[in-house]
Amino acid sequence: MKKSSLLVISLLLTVMLAACGTTNDSKKEDKSSNKNNSKPELTISAAVSLTDALEEMKKDFEKVHDVKVKFNLGSSGTLAQQIQQGAPADVFISANQDWMDKLELSGDIKKGTRSDVTGNRIVLITKKDGESKVKKIKDLTAKNAGQIAIGNPESVPAGAYTEDTLKHLKKWDKLKNHFIMAKDVRQVLTYTETGNADLGFVYASDAATSNKVKIIDTADKSWHEPIIYPGAVTTDSKYEIPAKEFLDYMKSSKGQEILKKYGFEK
Repeated sequence: MKKSSLLVISLLLTVMLAACGTTNDSKKEDKSSNKNNSKPELTISAAVSLTDALEEMKKDFEKVHDVKVKFNLGSSGTLAQQIQQGAPADVFISANQDWMDKLELSGDIKKGTRSDVTGNRIVLITKKDGESKVKKIKDLTAKNAGQIAIGNPESVPAGAYTEDTLKHLKKWDKLKNHFIMAKDVRQVLTYTETGNADLGFVYASDAATSNKVKIIDTADKSWHEPIIYPGAVTTDSKYEIPAKEFLDYMKSSKGQEILKKYGFEK
């Protein structure tokens, strides 16, 4: 009888330990499942001039889409080169067509996903409380210009549009010793705000974000290539559907309303 009782108790203990093990395994599986069910993180590599508009769009987009959005902002040329070198990105939004063309040729964007999302204007600015003898872009000379901040034309589309503008007006060579080259258009804005540059060429959208500068003049559209921002889904994106949805959102009436609010053009 004693042996039988001990055998029963031993069997019960074995069953209980097995049940505990199953419970613990289930908990581990649940934790693993929760990790796998976390929201996908959508990485948007975009021209830095879009910063303020994108931050507002992010809040609105995340309310209705089960996805987290993060931004990698900089000059279009730098971002394009990062993508070509394998940097993670789901969407690329360029401030000109050239850098998007390069990614299309290198096979770094998905076919059929490229579309234009917005436009802009080039403006000449100065510090708000500063005084400049220049009243029009056409008035710029080596004598009255002082130091002029521009984006480096090799990687910054705003700088390339500025170069086009000044070459059209036959002023580029005359003013080349007056340029302060910046890594992106927001750095141009900072140089002008702080007085480290007397003048600066930025987008109208950048000037609209600052209460420390004033617009002197706006470049005529005929002086440079059309300022168009194309967007596309990258070839390596793991989240093609939400990436397309974000681009569609930018082109929607709500997205265009936000872009217009920050100085962009349809």
